[in-house]
Amino acid sequence: MADSLLALEAEIDAFVHERDWAQFHTPKNLAMSVAIEAAEIMEHFQWSTGEQSHALTPAKRDEVANEIGDVLIYLLRLARTLGIDPVAAATAKLALNRSKYPVEKAKGRSTKYVDLE
Repeated sequence: MADSLLALEAEIDAFVHERDWAQFHTPKNLAMSVAIEAAEIMEHFQWSTGEQSHALTPAKRDEVANEIGDVLIYLLRLARTLGIDPVAAATAKLALNRSKYPVEKAKGRSTKYVDLE
């Protein structure tokens, strides 16, 4: 997967370069774009039950996939712009979450870490 992520980043970089869009890709603009596109994912589930959210039609699934693609593209551009390795950042965050949510306290619970006993 790491190789495919690197290939995707290179493809995104080429796409942006061909269009001279890097000038618009400030961290602020990219962060806002991540949030906007994430909200567009949420819109597809806004009035769904948990069960309905699992039972997407093929067309709805394709629409959600497009929005997920947008989020990933903007997130990778944001990481690139700030010089952050997104895989390293996710790996570090997962390690932090492991310490905040130890299995023996968090398994099967949705409780926030500060409220785990």
